[in-house]
Amino acid sequence: MSNNMSFFSGFQPHDLLFMAEAAGQTLLISVLSISTGTVFGIIFGWMLQSGNWVVRALLGTVLDVFRSVPLLIQLVLFFNFFPIMGWPLEPFAAGTFVLSLYTASLVAQVARGGIEAVGKPMRRAARSLGMSYWQDMRYVVWPIGLRAVFPAWVGVALGVMKDSALVSVLGYVELLRASQILITRTQEPFIILAVAGAFYFALSYPLSKYSQKLEERWAS
Repeated sequence: MSNNMSFFSGFQPHDLLFMAEAAGQTLLISVLSISTGTVFGIIFGWMLQSGNWVVRALLGTVLDVFRSVPLLIQLVLFFNFFPIMGWPLEPFAAGTFVLSLYTASLVAQVARGGIEAVGKPMRRAARSLGMSYWQDMRYVVWPIGLRAVFPAWVGVALGVMKDSALVSVLGYVELLRASQILITRTQEPFIILAVAGAFYFALSYPLSKYSQKLEERWAS
């Protein structure tokens, strides 16, 4: 009995509150990065699909860099680059900036795939009905294309939410960083990591469940 009590003695209720606040910081940086990255990713995806070859080549190369270079390296480089240029950034701002660009590079390919998923005969039919290019995009391409690639976008969003843990290397106190702080103080890694895993599940599960219900509604 005493051994069980001593096992949990280092982890206190205020530590759980500290982790809950850190989970809120994880959610904040994830929502901002995913939202911003999705908007720019859709624009980039459209440019990759509809732009001239120069735009496709240049933009494609830049996005390939963000997809190919490990996110941890991007975070460290950007966090140290801006102070050199005279624009020091807080860890939260630097993390949000890099995660947004990283998300945009992934969403761009998803969005381009969504546009290409709409067959040319359907688009020609829309234009033959008198629709302009932008009406075709708004009423035909985006509703059909984005619905087709929605599961892929959910995968990107869930991945970015988990990758947000890497922002801890900049000193931003999100869930992983808070866990590391508590492990150092309490020397109880098992329970702390278990709680951190439960928080990550609580953050990710609603999006996964909602996307599943939305797909079922579209399929019916």
